[in-house]
Amino acid sequence: MEAVDTVPGLRTRVRGRVAWLWGPAFVAAVAYVDPGNVAANLTAGARYGFLLLWVLVVANGVAVVVQYLSAKLGLVTGQSLPELLGARLGTWPRRLFWAQAELVAAATDLAEVVGGAIALQILFGLPLWLGGLIVGVASMVLLSVQTRFGQRPFEIVLMGLLGVIAAGFVAGLFVSHVSWPDALGGLVPRFEGPGTVLLAASMLGATVMPHAVYVHSSLVRDRHGARAATDLGRLVRATRGDVIASLLVAGTVNIAMLLLAASSLAGVEGVDTIPGAHDALTRALGPVVGVLFGVGLLASGLASTSVGSYAGAAIMKGLLRVRVPLLARRGLTLAPALLVLASGIDPTWALVLSQVLLSLGIPFAVIPLVILTSQRRLMGRFANTALLRVVAWAAVVAIVVLNLVLIALTVSGG
Repeated sequence: MEAVDTVPGLRTRVRGRVAWLWGPAFVAAVAYVDPGNVAANLTAGARYGFLLLWVLVVANGVAVVVQYLSAKLGLVTGQSLPELLGARLGTWPRRLFWAQAELVAAATDLAEVVGGAIALQILFGLPLWLGGLIVGVASMVLLSVQTRFGQRPFEIVLMGLLGVIAAGFVAGLFVSHVSWPDALGGLVPRFEGPGTVLLAASMLGATVMPHAVYVHSSLVRDRHGARAATDLGRLVRATRGDVIASLLVAGTVNIAMLLLAASSLAGVEGVDTIPGAHDALTRALGPVVGVLFGVGLLASGLASTSVGSYAGAAIMKGLLRVRVPLLARRGLTLAPALLVLASGIDPTWALVLSQVLLSLGIPFAVIPLVILTSQRRLMGRFANTALLRVVAWAAVVAIVVLNLVLIALTVSGG
């Protein structure tokens, strides 16, 4: 009898150890629920109802594949994606690649600081520039956790913020009236005019984040580096679970945003901005939902800007071979966002455009990632299987085609 009783206990201990290995993907997943997602998803739901729901489902599936590949690359090679690219590119190609990656990181940082500033304005009526400054300082405090106490405490803090984000944006669904048959109709892939294609590209850029692809390989390397040499197989399996669980949370939050906007904001005037959407949600669903929305947006800005700074440092170190302290980099990259906030540019419009820029940067991250993880001489027995290669390249082709269409629409003024 005692021998039988030990089996559940053993399974519990094993599951506990596997769960302890989780964390890096949850940090990367924060990038998938940043303020840019809020702007893109609310705009999609308010303008087109459930029409573009399928974009979020497809994008989240693509995100699972690319984040798993990024994490696997860092575990198996002991190097980040930027480091591997930096070692393979000549001087000028490496610098040009860094320039586009840095531009993507800057667009990310802009979205995150602006979103946090909007949240503080919603909650406390603060001027946008002051809110942006507070978000920047608060993100430095979060980064100091990683600098002083190590990565695991940093992961725990970010996982807690991800929970706050989920609660803030999902809560409204419990009091809204979603037409589930119409929502199911939104799973059928289709567009209705150039505007929906542009918005779909923005949603893709907000969901599949280039900087998250770069940083995930660095996160797992930094967390599991020494352990990977002796326990690589178990770490790869645990990482797969880490990615699926974290992006299930992030995907649920993104879908909840669109469902909330489609059910409560469709046809309502003045919801083209995040503050307008917040006011409309407050009127339609009550002040508690409005406050939770603001809290979720604030947590999103604080968490994602910290991840963005971590990613920017990893990109610079790998491609330029220059190590910049996280806090110093945070201070430098805060300035452009504060300038945008002080300039009077519509912050929601800036958020959506930043996501389009991110979408254009995705191929530069995912194409090298698929190539490297498919190389048996680099990855050994962990190289991509034939099926995974087909799925990954299909995702890359879809991304590239959508971006070419986006460029054509932008140039033609469509």
